[in-house]
Amino acid sequence: MSDSTKVAKCPVMHGGNTGTGNHVTKWWPEALNLDILRQHGTPTNPMSPDYNHREAVKALDFQGVWGDVKALLTDSQSWWPADWGHYGGLMIRLSWHAAGSYRLADGRGGAGTGNIRFEPLNSWPDNASLDKACRLLWPVKKKYGNALSWADLTALAGTVAYDAMGLKVYGFGFGREDVYAPEIDINWGAENEILAPSENRVNELENPDTMETGVAASHMGLIYVNPEGVNGNPDPALTAKYVRTTFARMAMNDEETAALTVGGHTVGKAHGAMAGDNIGKEPSAGRMQDQGFGWHNPDAHGKANQHFTSGIEGAWTTNPTQWDDGYLKLLFGYDWELKKSPAGAWQWEPVNIAEEDMVPDASDPSIKHNPIMTDADMAMKIDPTYNEICQKFKDDHEYFSQTFAKAWFKLTHRDMGPKVNYLGPFVPEGDLIWQDPIPAGNNSYDVTAAKAAIKASGLSNADMMATAWDSARTYRGSDKRGGANGARIRLAPQKDWEANEPQRLATVLETLGPIAEKFDASVADMIVLAGSVGLEAAIEKSGHSIEVPFTPGRGDASQDMTEVDSFAYLEPLSDGFRNYHKEGLSIKPEEMLLDRAQLLGLSIAELVVLVGGMRVLGLNYGSSTNGVFTDNVGALSTDFFETITDMKYSWHTVDDVSFELRDRDSGMIKYLASSADLVFGSNAILRTYVEIYAQNGNQDKFVRDFVAAWTKIMNADRFDVQS
Repeated sequence: MSDSTKVAKCPVMHGGNTGTGNHVTKWWPEALNLDILRQHGTPTNPMSPDYNHREAVKALDFQGVWGDVKALLTDSQSWWPADWGHYGGLMIRLSWHAAGSYRLADGRGGAGTGNIRFEPLNSWPDNASLDKACRLLWPVKKKYGNALSWADLTALAGTVAYDAMGLKVYGFGFGREDVYAPEIDINWGAENEILAPSENRVNELENPDTMETGVAASHMGLIYVNPEGVNGNPDPALTAKYVRTTFARMAMNDEETAALTVGGHTVGKAHGAMAGDNIGKEPSAGRMQDQGFGWHNPDAHGKANQHFTSGIEGAWTTNPTQWDDGYLKLLFGYDWELKKSPAGAWQWEPVNIAEEDMVPDASDPSIKHNPIMTDADMAMKIDPTYNEICQKFKDDHEYFSQTFAKAWFKLTHRDMGPKVNYLGPFVPEGDLIWQDPIPAGNNSYDVTAAKAAIKASGLSNADMMATAWDSARTYRGSDKRGGANGARIRLAPQKDWEANEPQRLATVLETLGPIAEKFDASVADMIVLAGSVGLEAAIEKSGHSIEVPFTPGRGDASQDMTEVDSFAYLEPLSDGFRNYHKEGLSIKPEEMLLDRAQLLGLSIAELVVLVGGMRVLGLNYGSSTNGVFTDNVGALSTDFFETITDMKYSWHTVDDVSFELRDRDSGMIKYLASSADLVFGSNAILRTYVEIYAQNGNQDKFVRDFVAAWTKIMNADRFDVQS
């Protein structure tokens, strides 16, 4: 026997099952990937089923957390020494970059889930050495345990740092809950290359508004823009355009953008004191023994002035650990010229600077350096609009400080949703429009009598259910915006959205408005209650009897409480639940259906039961017959599931997204369908769930499951009653 035959065989498929690129889409790229509907929950959450994070946070020692974070700011560690003995700049950058991944288009990203702990964010070049900030914070996280989430801690650290360095901060709200795996639903861009040229995501380099829809940063791997200039080519005027587009896509206007740029660089420094050739790999590419500690710097020798992150080297102000007006005095007080950092990065330095305006070395205060500006900083001076805003800030430091404090608060809280989600003693009084305020509603009216009035109103069951769905479907679990509470479906811009069928909507609202007034209830409540009335009638028509749960107490927002421009991003361009798909979209209806289901917080089972039920209820947009696989429209039956699994029918293509169901024997057309219908029979995973409801004996289960999923959507934004 040869030696080779004696070698023991390892039972593990090396690089196989645990390797990369082994999803079924590797072999079948057109396969629908359902992973985004099962990325979080019980399988990934290490907490006990009865753990309630919100209740745990309420018992947190908030003052103790604040004090401990403040204390560590000046407790410099030998393994990562602090610049000037103060970690304030590092912690501000951590909070900024954790929060700065938020984008308005889909509400994803941001600091709200602690996702900066995972790939790809933890290993982006723009987040270099933020792993050190997290390791510095670990003793605080360890001390306070489950009640202090990483999401809260990473958002809090920068706020405490600003407070410690002299800014009167606006406030802080606890309550963010961690995820325990990367958020795979976030599309960071189509590029496969980190820091790929901007041309990979913009159609016209001179026009950043042509950037790929959805993404916000100018390059893959950055939070905002390239600090050296677009594609690393200094040009402050062009950079200003990218700054404006990028910040706008992250929900900031020009004044907020200028304030954040100025205030963000009033403290701290950039690091590029040496060439980056010897710097180690990012955490996700590191060695096992590095234990997720990335960007190893063998030449640092325990000195802060030898750190390396961006390659740009220097501080923006003379006193980088103090909140003051030094940034604007230097920016406007000197002419600036392009130079290269020791690491070879482009940066701007002042011409003929006075010695008293120079910056002390981060390790040796006897050494002085030039302050620096990035291309984005110079954009504040070159761009006429930013220049005007910054001149106002320069002349009124108190106004600037207040504007920055509010903008920073918005940056770090934008993805927390309504203010009811904020916990702790540092939550500021008053409402801000971007928090989508909603007045308190009445929960003590006669719900039974209101239901009777709705039943007698003459509205059809389909119109009532469709309106309730349209009102609730705007909810985004990503940033907790939208939903039925507030009844913003009756306000601009929602009342005019094509997907909401404005004419039908107006009729329903005209009917429900007087009923709400009669019972001293909100229109928001009446919309949801009407949906329950319609659903109960549909259940009765199918031979079952279930009362749909309803919790009163929603309020009605006013137009003045509604930020029209930002709400425009919540418009559904496609809603597979109602078989709506706006013409001209390049993304398939079934793919957009998954995206909406994920934003609504649905599981695969809930997605299946809702689509199948809503089809037979006749809730399609424009009364389309696509997918209405029943002869008893309006009854909550399992007909959709039974039909799509019945082999006596065959399917035939009309066009890319339209199909006909024909009787195999006669060839007669029985039903019509869209691709968002047929995917429930063609996709093996979805079909498995469909078969559950198509089986004999599961009709009662289907009705119960549909009611539960429907109620979940109607209450998705009821943070006031959620435990």
